[in-house]
Amino acid sequence: MAVKWWGWGDPDKTYDLTHRPAAWPYLQAKLGVRDEVQRSPVALDDIQLPSSRLDAAVLEALTEVGCSTRGQDRISHAYGKSYRDLVRVRAGHVPNPPDAVVFPTNEAQVEAVLALAARHGFAVIPFGGGTSVVGGLEMPADRAERPFVSLDLARMSALIEVDPVSMTATAEAGIMGPRLEELLQAQGVTLGHYPQSFEYSTLGGWVATRSAGQQSTRYGKIESMVVGLRILTPAGVLETRPVPAASQGPDLNQVAIGSEGLLGVITRVTFKVHARPPRQDYRALVFPGWAQGQAALRAIMQSDRRPATLRLSDQAETRALFKLREASKPSAWKAWGQKAFGWYLSRMRDVHMEDACLLIMGFEGDPEQVDQDRDWCVSLCELQRGVSLGHAIADRWYASRFDLPYLRDTMLDRGVMVDTLETSGLWANVPAIYEAVIKALEGAISADGLDPLVFCHVSHPYAAGASLYFTFAARQQLGQELEQWARYKRAATDALLAAGGSLSHHHGVGIDHAPWAREVLGDQGLAWIKGVKAAADPDDIMGPGRIIGS
Repeated sequence: MAVKWWGWGDPDKTYDLTHRPAAWPYLQAKLGVRDEVQRSPVALDDIQLPSSRLDAAVLEALTEVGCSTRGQDRISHAYGKSYRDLVRVRAGHVPNPPDAVVFPTNEAQVEAVLALAARHGFAVIPFGGGTSVVGGLEMPADRAERPFVSLDLARMSALIEVDPVSMTATAEAGIMGPRLEELLQAQGVTLGHYPQSFEYSTLGGWVATRSAGQQSTRYGKIESMVVGLRILTPAGVLETRPVPAASQGPDLNQVAIGSEGLLGVITRVTFKVHARPPRQDYRALVFPGWAQGQAALRAIMQSDRRPATLRLSDQAETRALFKLREASKPSAWKAWGQKAFGWYLSRMRDVHMEDACLLIMGFEGDPEQVDQDRDWCVSLCELQRGVSLGHAIADRWYASRFDLPYLRDTMLDRGVMVDTLETSGLWANVPAIYEAVIKALEGAISADGLDPLVFCHVSHPYAAGASLYFTFAARQQLGQELEQWARYKRAATDALLAAGGSLSHHHGVGIDHAPWAREVLGDQGLAWIKGVKAAADPDDIMGPGRIIGS
């Protein structure tokens, strides 16, 4: 599958603002950006890479597995897709790419690569779809002298088995999201895991990073879906028995899940599946404010009903989403209808769109159960003055829900930084976490003399709390892009931890979050993780220097 080496996704796809006439004027006004800023990526052929540091004998051995030292392969495996990654690769700054990219087709070849690494001292970083947004695919700066290979699992992508009696399936870790769902749905089942990176990420990547999908309220995060796995470590193979539950000590599935390639290479996963839902019902509602929307979500999650999706945008994000809508064919009747409905919302329901918060709420499953759950949840929303907007807005969101990452490429072309961060907290702490992060980001951006644009949505609610997903944007400080980003990231992360949030909810740790992991895990937690690392990878072959919390 071809993907952009310098940006997100399909090389032939962009986030075209010409069909969204309100979008760019809105962003210009909010961010103080001029039209004349145009920053294109450097040409691929102009990027100068250092020669591979692997000797001829090692390269020959890797060639038997499937190996490339081609410039484009090394560049496309050097970084993930974070803002920090894209700033560097668009500028042609790739000082430490992998010395080779290896494409195994089976577990024996993975074991051969790990054995070769042990003998010759090079490092191995597993590669799934390359969508990490926390610096999960590069060597840290203090280990830059050590040769390493990127181990791309794309050729290990088979669906091995579907067990319709147990409602489980087993697949190789390199299978991409769309292919996995295509094969599962052909047999009448679904995993139900749709992260925003779904089109370009893999089963193994989801497991390695504790991924969350957009329908996680119904199906769960990836760690609740896994019932067994195989991970090939430099010290040997760990294979967990696929059973629904067990009590023989700490859950080794959960040790491997979220390990981010630091312990070994996840090669196959057995996971729960569900009957393909015969019906989907997605709809939008608006609330007069953020507090009412949160109260409705909390009431739903603390009841016995489980929508597939609950996504609540704050006022700023709601305004931005409406500005980013594609233009529809104008008509006097439509304009009159919108004006009349706006009058109804403000005069009859006391919901003013400039302050409103948008909720996307979706249900999947048996038609009768969908109807019952929907009516119950809508009634809970109405108790918090929520007003239904029907299906149209929600259906548009569902149809385009994987497109928003393309907007970042468009913004980078125009001299605008856009990044995201996420956390989770108990409902009692969610308001304080939200206020702290908004204040920290707006303050840090304003301190640079820039106009901030910061907004947030609840992405994954639970009975006990919720995940908050923040987006922040500002005009780039040309020549200082990475330092600028680091200031904002540091301010926001310090704020969310002080307010009681988690370091990450579903993006993982990588390099970007490692400076705060000691604060979160404590010395004893670090000692436990480092002990597991030492047992699985005593020579630090897997992602050296990236021990969680180091």
